[in-house]
Amino acid sequence: MPAPSNFHPKKVLIINIFGIGDVLFTTPLIRNLKLQFPDIAVGYICNRRTAVMLGSYSDISRLFVYERDEFVAVGQKSRWQYVVKVSNLINEIRAQHYDTVIDVSLSRFMGFISWAAGIKTRTGFNYKNRGFLLNDPLLLKGYEERHVVEYYLELLTHLGVNIRSRELEIAISGQDTDWADHFFSENKIRHDRPVIAVVPGGGSSWGADAKYKQWGAASYAKLADKMVEKFGAQIILMGDTKDMDLACLVAEQMTKKPLSVCGQTSLTQFAAMAKQCTLVVLNDGGPLHVAVAAKAKTVSIFGPVDERVYGPYPSGQHEVVTKDLPCRPCYRRFRRAECEHVSCLQAITVEEVLEKVEKLLDGWSPVASVTDH
Repeated sequence: MPAPSNFHPKKVLIINIFGIGDVLFTTPLIRNLKLQFPDIAVGYICNRRTAVMLGSYSDISRLFVYERDEFVAVGQKSRWQYVVKVSNLINEIRAQHYDTVIDVSLSRFMGFISWAAGIKTRTGFNYKNRGFLLNDPLLLKGYEERHVVEYYLELLTHLGVNIRSRELEIAISGQDTDWADHFFSENKIRHDRPVIAVVPGGGSSWGADAKYKQWGAASYAKLADKMVEKFGAQIILMGDTKDMDLACLVAEQMTKKPLSVCGQTSLTQFAAMAKQCTLVVLNDGGPLHVAVAAKAKTVSIFGPVDERVYGPYPSGQHEVVTKDLPCRPCYRRFRRAECEHVSCLQAITVEEVLEKVEKLLDGWSPVASVTDH
């Protein structure tokens, strides 16, 4: 249905202070706003890490960085300096004269910021009454049964905006593509054999609990060896700087040593690399959604988290590997159940993941032997 006559925004502010995947989940919001209102200006409040990714996104005209830990650190040193820092953020936003905010932060503080900045229409989710300062909220008990993107797009339909696009987007510059091209050329990566990126880490937004999202290094090593043996695959280990030790552990256990760019890429370089790979195999987490946004094929491994809610979106050429257990998924309403064995993840076999890989590599003939690069 068309947008109601009283909703003709000129400047919209989107607030999402979560991790990489959550921020990418808002890109369909931006695309649909721009499709319906081509001249609209879009601002964005995000954290410092995702600002690097959003900075090159042409549909965003202004970024505001909110890093909670930085604000807390200032507040611990000086209450007055904290007030000044908050006031500066409010004044920066107020100066842009936004008429609408779409707030998916589930944060009382962010609700206060948009209210104090004088934004007239403030829509978003009211979760546990944290959205009490929103004047056009939707009640939220948690993200369940359907994908987070669908929840986000519901805010647009609530405002009367047509949904014409559901694709995640990430801006990959020419420099990022050139960097990936150079890596492929320098390492003599062949295009007559599958190029498979393996990302054994991820889950940074879970902090110390990231290990509960990560399939074992030994399993990744065995899988990689089988992909080399069966398809002549060229394996590239990828990931963040935090994942370097894990990537080294995978490489050490492989029969044929892989290439690695783990810890050597920016988010957009990672996207450019993923786009050029035949397939990306990885855990539930931000890198998965970067790969999806880059239009790469993916095989993702999910443990405690519900893939219907946080999996690759839209489904496309993506395969998800899960273990069907009565207690799964145990991550609900932003909390993980106390569980140290994580059987839903640890019980996933190499053969089960390889089966999904084979499905996406349909058309590639198995090889009898593999020559060196």
